[in-house]
Amino acid sequence: MTKKQKKMRLRIILSLILYIICLFIPADNFIKLFLFLIPYFIIGFDVLQKAIRNIKNGQIFDENFLMTIATIGAFIIGEYNEGVAVMLFYQVGELFQSYAVGKSRESIASLMDIRPDFANIEHDGEIIQVDPDEVEVGQIIIVQAGEKIPIDGIVIEGSSSLDTAALTGESVPRDVYNGSEVISGCINLSGMLKIRTTKEFGESTVSKILDLVENSSTKKAKTENFVTRFARYYTPTVVILAAVLAISLPFILKISFADSFYRALTFLVISCPCALVISIPLSFFGGIGGASKEGILVKGGNYLEALSKLKIIVFDKTGTLTKGTFEVSEIVTANNISNDELIEFAALAESYSKHPISSALRNAYNKKIDYLRISDTKELAGLGISAVIDGKTVLVGNERLMKHENIAYTSHDSYGTIVYVAIEGIYVGCIIITDEIKPNAQNAIKNLYNLGITKTVMLTGDNQKAASYVANTLGISDMKFELLPADKVSAVEQILEQKNNDEVLAFVGDGINDAPVLSRADIGIAMGGLGSDAAIEAADIVLMDDKLEKLSDAIKIARKTMLIAKENIIFALGCKFLVLILGAFGYANMWAAVFADVGVAIIAILNSSRMIARISRK
Repeated sequence: MTKKQKKMRLRIILSLILYIICLFIPADNFIKLFLFLIPYFIIGFDVLQKAIRNIKNGQIFDENFLMTIATIGAFIIGEYNEGVAVMLFYQVGELFQSYAVGKSRESIASLMDIRPDFANIEHDGEIIQVDPDEVEVGQIIIVQAGEKIPIDGIVIEGSSSLDTAALTGESVPRDVYNGSEVISGCINLSGMLKIRTTKEFGESTVSKILDLVENSSTKKAKTENFVTRFARYYTPTVVILAAVLAISLPFILKISFADSFYRALTFLVISCPCALVISIPLSFFGGIGGASKEGILVKGGNYLEALSKLKIIVFDKTGTLTKGTFEVSEIVTANNISNDELIEFAALAESYSKHPISSALRNAYNKKIDYLRISDTKELAGLGISAVIDGKTVLVGNERLMKHENIAYTSHDSYGTIVYVAIEGIYVGCIIITDEIKPNAQNAIKNLYNLGITKTVMLTGDNQKAASYVANTLGISDMKFELLPADKVSAVEQILEQKNNDEVLAFVGDGINDAPVLSRADIGIAMGGLGSDAAIEAADIVLMDDKLEKLSDAIKIARKTMLIAKENIIFALGCKFLVLILGAFGYANMWAAVFADVGVAIIAILNSSRMIARISRK
């Protein structure tokens, strides 16, 4: 409990004691007024201050104004005990709300406790602690067992296991050794590591994630914005209605003006929109925090709301549905070239490329690349590579490259990515490279259909046979193959045009080469965001590891959040309108009004706290 909350608790207890004493002291009307004003000002002076300050600033119609008018009105008509009681119970509700919000923030803060307090550097043979902001790119830092890695970098000495749970939600440690890339926020479990930093602290993974989570509340869902807009018009409307009731009821129901004024005051107390204003944002805050615990970063409540309505999912194939780790599975030669020669020319031509296909070729070659043999390397977008090796022009790429260069070749029909090779315009064979489907991908797709996803689409640059194999194995309902990078954006736009307006489309990719498509979809979801700047920057939602099943977890969290938010709206408005009508006709007094305000708010907050409890149990 914070210092402010402790002070409020003390004020509530003191005011309650004085209030009870006042109830049993026999005194005339003037003395009773004076006595009841003491607990009233103890418990309500801050509400009166806020109401006066807001009126000066032109922000009249809020809960402070309603409480001030209602309680002062109660004193005017001689209902001193009810005036104090309303303010007292209102402050009890405010304390409860403050406590609930504080607990939710603490829960999320503990889950995202990845900000490093210091970085170790070696100076004159001694290890000293410095602020992570002071460490420069390329500087060597030392991370001892039990410490957090403060800045992204590469291990240059030592080996250890890293706890990545705060980032990915996964409890299985990750082994690192000399040459391994490591990211900030992970905890070093065993041996000492020396790390050469590759980024400044402000650009490191931990900073980006913390910034994302801290700013997620600025992107409000439509439901949150509805509540804000509703309260803006609702509050002045009920104040006007209360005034109309106070004036008109004596003529309509033939009651006294004092009774009419009392009903109008009751009407004002009931009308406070506290339950909605506090509980709805709390629901989304809990949802975003619960997702963070699972290693799912949501950039705002608007994306959480959109995710709950998800109906169409478009997947990139490589690295999303498949492992993205390619290896040579078959070699087919032609025109008197050996397997080793074919692999050698292909690996040398692809030596400068960072594409996974190129890595597979270099791994199959398994020899040191002699860069002196290679010259005039050109990347042919969507086709392949052209390079001069030992003075000979070598072309390595897909079937379209062979057609583009008018090279006579033998088409090969096989599952996997087929790399065709030509030397000096003569086809010399092809290399088949396969990518393994992720182990849990099939079950993950099945779970998505069980959640009501109506359509799944796979996009890939692979040939039809390779695409069909993956799509059929996983149960993907549609696929588009042999796509150039720019074609993926067009494919998503085409699906967007064909879908119904109430359907939400998400694109799921690895976040590295998919930035344009991620930004074009209704929701961009990047997988394997651990250490990927592109994923964190481009996507609306980031799954911090590469497990496809996290997608269904994200949808469940989003739908649970929306269910709680809608329950609160229906419950709060239903109770308020019912008691408002009863109050207008004299069937609800101030005590019923207190329940309709504070009681409903507390129940709604408890309902919202189910998301917070869900976080704590994980």
